[in-house]
Amino acid sequence: MIQNFADWLVYGIFGIAADTHFGAALNFFVYDTIKIMLLLFSISLVMGVVNAYFPIDRLRTFLATRKLYGFQYVLASFFGAITPFCSCSSIPLFIGFVKGGIPLGVTFSFLITSPLVNEVAVAMFLGTFGLKVTLIYALSGIILGVVGGFILGKLKLEPMLSEWVRKVQATSQQEALVWQAEHTTFAKRFPTIAKDAWGIVKGVWIYVLVGIAVGAGMHGYVPEGFFESYLSPDNPFAVPVAVLVGIPLYAGATGIVPVMQVLVAKGVPIGTALAFMMATVGLSLPEATMLKKVMTLKLIGIFFGLVGLFIIISGYLFNLIL
Repeated sequence: MIQNFADWLVYGIFGIAADTHFGAALNFFVYDTIKIMLLLFSISLVMGVVNAYFPIDRLRTFLATRKLYGFQYVLASFFGAITPFCSCSSIPLFIGFVKGGIPLGVTFSFLITSPLVNEVAVAMFLGTFGLKVTLIYALSGIILGVVGGFILGKLKLEPMLSEWVRKVQATSQQEALVWQAEHTTFAKRFPTIAKDAWGIVKGVWIYVLVGIAVGAGMHGYVPEGFFESYLSPDNPFAVPVAVLVGIPLYAGATGIVPVMQVLVAKGVPIGTALAFMMATVGLSLPEATMLKKVMTLKLIGIFFGLVGLFIIISGYLFNLIL
């Protein structure tokens, strides 16, 4: 329905041709703005209800103190793999986790894996590259989330969350304690929960719009085949170059698989193409722009640097074994 509305508005009402750069970029902007805003509000609403009725503080304590031997990172990464979100669509749920006080490393495991792996992309990989490459792609995405989340969690980066996040967490915890003490009914709680959810949307909307605008520009104006000459098998630095040129772009896993297929068909090593795909869907400038509301620039740099390094290492390993 959202895509049909975007098509109707841009191509029908505005009369912009679908085969133009501006038309493609504007359609992308309208579609993603509506989708992500609705997703952000809905998830904030759900997390508000969860925080009001379930002991999030106990869950947080359980995840932070129990010896789960890393299983919490596996669960978060697996949950990320089964959610069909792109990098920007994953951020609302990431904010919800942070708001609920879930350990930061665990939330990073979800944020890393969610855009990299989803069932549609797995199906496309299976039909395009076969079972072996598909298994390597899916497992590597989950492992990347587990290892990345574990390392980021051990770095104790919570002080690098923004002041806005701390205020949201404090307000959420205070309201939960009051409601639990007073046994307030859901009908009385819901207006406050909805108001808080809308407050989160108002707090990040400008970052969302700027991020989507950057992604829309990349989507509409970057010409096809622009990067192929830089990713040849003769270039020993092709993998890091692929990651560096993939980060400014913005696309979902399902959208980038056909591009990856074209790159491989034109002689780009499959590990290099896979690294390009993972950087494009797992790290992007729009994602960094949205994360600026919840993280300091230093934390964003650490997150992008660590994940980017893992993707580069994975690309070289894939080129050796595939």
